[in-house]
Order: sequence, then C-alpha cells, then structure tokens
Amino acid sequence: MALQDRTPPTVDEYLAYGERFSNWGRWGADDQLGTLNHISAETRQSASALVQSGRSVSCANALATAAAQPDKRRNPWPADHRMILNPSEASDYIGVSYHGFVNTHIDALCHIFTGPNGKIYNDRPGDLVTEEGARSNSVDYWRDGIMTRGVLYDIPRMRGTDYVEHGRPVEGWDLEDWAKQQGIEPRDGDAVLVRSGCDPFWAANPDFEFSFPPNTPGVAVSVIEYLYEHNASLMGWDLQEAGGHDYPERIPIHSIVIPHMGLPLLDNANFERLAEACAEEGRYEFLLVVAPLIVEGGTGSPVNPIATF
Repeated sequence: MALQDRTPPTVDEYLAYGERFSNWGRWGADDQLGTLNHISAETRQSASALVQSGRSVSCANALATAAAQPDKRRNPWPADHRMILNPSEASDYIGVSYHGFVNTHIDALCHIFTGPNGKIYNDRPGDLVTEEGARSNSVDYWRDGIMTRGVLYDIPRMRGTDYVEHGRPVEGWDLEDWAKQQGIEPRDGDAVLVRSGCDPFWAANPDFEFSFPPNTPGVAVSVIEYLYEHNASLMGWDLQEAGGHDYPERIPIHSIVIPHMGLPLLDNANFERLAEACAEEGRYEFLLVVAPLIVEGGTGSPVNPIATF
C-alpha cells in the first residue's frame, strides 16, 4: 500500500492497479466523462466562489513552432504556423501535432488503450478508435468545458528546490504533505495540478538529452492512489512520468489513469506564473477552466487552462 506505507508500489502492486483503480461501469455503461463526473453543479458553484481578486493566469506553454532543443525528440513535429497576408488584412493557418512533451493539451479517454489491441475506458473495444476518428471516448464529449476547483501542488517549493530532481520524483505522499501544509482539504472533483518545475529544469540542464520512455524527473506512480482515493477529476503536470522506474509500461501513469480510471491528463502545462500568483495571493486553490476544442473523434485537444483567483 504505497500511501499508507510511504513506499513506491512494487511491480506486482502496479500490475494490479488497473483492476484496483478501475472506474469501468461506475457511472453506467454509456458514460463518456470518466472522472469528470466528480464535477457536479455544486462543485462549479463552489469553485466560482473562489474568484475574489479577479486575477487570472494562463497555465499553458506557447505553441511550439520549432523543434525542442537540444533534443528534437521532445517535439518531433513542430506546429505549423503560416501567415497569410494581403493589402487589407492578415490571417494565418495553424496545424499542430499536440501529443508529446511540449505543447499543452488534454488527453481524451480514447488516447491510451489497456495494452496492445486492448480496450479503451469503460470496457469498450479498442477498434472503436479508427483512422477516421474515435467512435467513443473522444474529446468532443467534453464540449461544455471543464470548470472546477484547481489546486496547485508546488512540490519544489515544499522541498526548497528549483525543480524536482532525478531520484526524488513526486510521490502520492508528497501531495498529502503539501495539502496538509497549506491547509487544503481535498474535495471531490478537484483538478490536481502538480508542479515539478519544468522551466527551471530545462534552464539548468540545457544539454539534457531527452529520450522516450521519458527520462526526465517528474511524477511517480504512487500519485495514482491519491487521485483515486480523493475523487480527483483530472491531473495536470508540467513534467510527466518520472524516468528510472522498473514498471513494464513506458508511460505507467497514462496507462492506468486514462483507460482504467477514466481520468483526463492535462499534459505539458506550465505552472511557473501560477506558482508566483499563488504565493502572492497567499492561497493555492482557485477556479480552473479548461475548454477543449470540439474535435469530433479526437484523442485530445490543445488547451489554454485558465486559473482565476
């Protein structure tokens, strides 16, 4: 038991996570929302009441129109941004492959299968995902947007470091300790936003060679238990899975929370300005709004999450 014992789960314990933390059937056979079901009308009303100063902060990276440096593997297909000019107006074209490790996006529940030729969330066959688009669990089911309480878990600040270091990933008990330190009681429907310090990490390691599976510092699989036990609606992070693990899945958190738990991931967020705002406002809870593009059959969407105090 990772959280209870404050020890990382063994490989055998991790292999049981798919069943242990499954939400298949929890909200019925027709469910397309997964853990977003934890966000009720009352959750939105309560989150809206957190808006006091009116200050708003973007939690997104700028769209990456150039290959990441020094290693292009973080962003092998830069976004295509072309200007279209004529004497009386200007317009532009944008094309983006957003999955990866640079562009801020949300993963839909058709993005990850339970394994090769496996199923997608809620016990649905993987062949529902076709070259023409997904016929279930796609991002367009979230067209009405995601509005809930966001909580920033600023782990480098808690540790007194600039960023999470290799060998010391963010564990589930780190989230418990941060919440206790800040006097935050986890609530059903929370968006759990984990800061590992992406910008400071890359600034301090300009020659770091990225590889896949990810070899960066980041978040450990023990957070899965925290998300499940506290009925989180989604998790956002600035660095994804921590490297150096022995688990069989290349991206072990994605491989549990999306197809088994039905929990969306807000990948490649940027929490540097948000961390500054939280410190200045004196609180780490706020209204979070995420509005995915309506991509019918899409496996996710680029997003610009907005935190408002």
